[in-house]
Amino acid sequence: MSKTTLEMVQVFHETYGLPVKDAPDLSDEKTNALRINLLQEELDELKDALANGDVVEALDALTDLQYVLDGAYLSLGLHGLKMEAFNEVQRSNMSKLDEKGKPIVRPEDGKILKGPNYFKPDLAQFVKNKERAA
Repeated sequence: MSKTTLEMVQVFHETYGLPVKDAPDLSDEKTNALRINLLQEELDELKDALANGDVVEALDALTDLQYVLDGAYLSLGLHGLKMEAFNEVQRSNMSKLDEKGKPIVRPEDGKILKGPNYFKPDLAQFVKNKERAA
């Protein structure tokens, strides 16, 4: 069975002595700043790749974004909540359809808008459950 991206990035973190926290922890300002800077750097690379029509660089930037994002989950102790949170956001996103089950799309840019049955994802439930288990 192949490893998930999160599991592979955890090997990187453990090999290079980067944090893998067992519980949610946003208290380390240096770690927080590093994570923001790394994500911004990769996002800037994606913007450049798209502006230049460079498919290889776009793929590189997207892959690096995923890698750095998984690293942020690990560094901030949120990796144990990733799939539960993702599934909840997916449920929420799928609630954006209109009364007829059709997407509501903003014509200017194609953004999917919230329909009448939209509900906000309840991510706090996962943090509370994690705190209780600790």
